[in-house]
Amino acid sequence: MNKCFRTPTLYFTHLIPAVFLLIAFTNPAYAQANAVEALIEFRNPDGLVKSLKPTELNTLARQKTLKVFEVHEGRERQYKVYPAQAIFDLMFGSSWRTADEIIFTCQDGYQPSIPVAKFLTYDAYLAVASADNKPFTLSNALQNHEVVALEPAYLIWDNLKSPALLDEGASDMPYQIASIELASFAARFPEMLPPAGASTETRRGFLHFRKYCMACHTINGHGGGKAPELNYPVSVTEYLKPGYLKQWIDNPASLRYNTTMPALAAEIPEREEVIAEIIAYLTAMRDVKRMQPKP
Repeated sequence: MNKCFRTPTLYFTHLIPAVFLLIAFTNPAYAQANAVEALIEFRNPDGLVKSLKPTELNTLARQKTLKVFEVHEGRERQYKVYPAQAIFDLMFGSSWRTADEIIFTCQDGYQPSIPVAKFLTYDAYLAVASADNKPFTLSNALQNHEVVALEPAYLIWDNLKSPALLDEGASDMPYQIASIELASFAARFPEMLPPAGASTETRRGFLHFRKYCMACHTINGHGGGKAPELNYPVSVTEYLKPGYLKQWIDNPASLRYNTTMPALAAEIPEREEVIAEIIAYLTAMRDVKRMQPKP
């Protein structure tokens, strides 16, 4: 009789850890609740300034609750947040206000470079939790409703106070922030700059690419690490027909089923012109392959 009952017991003893491991990998809320609290690094051009846990932000600024329009989900949500300006003042000193860019590097490879001027114009916040005490996750409608964990921190903007921010989509709303870095764009990303003598259309396309594309994609190895390189060793304009490239930027799902690449935000003013200028920049860069092959 013992033999009959020991085998199933032994089976379930080995099965249970595997089940919990599967849950941890497939359920962001479970993984979030059981993960070691990650650090957020603050860096300037000289290197690391300090690393903090999200809970340690309360030593720098007072936490508040903020309601925003959650662009990723298309609805209003409330988060527990800390004001970005106050955090930057204490971590970088007042010099950050005259800096060029602030680069956010995320755990998933997303890496937007946001002009300091935007932080001085609009109210930005580092969110660290949902205000309703539910899991700090969202269902990203821009990427097939993929459920993503937002910790350690999530950059949000008071877009209910400043509705003009809604025209920009989610390009400057990185989550899973692991590093916040003061930088000069030209010094940090020299291989992305358009060629000398580039047309006005190409230069405008470069600015659009910086804002809407480089957080995910690289040019000559510079940019985000979430999506493929677009210029080296072969430019995307050399193997995709212009019509398909335009369609890919406009509506990726029309070309590839289940893609996680979002379309260029529909709210962007003069959107057709923006797409054409991005393609002009990509086309000009195919003759500027500055990145050296790895040995």
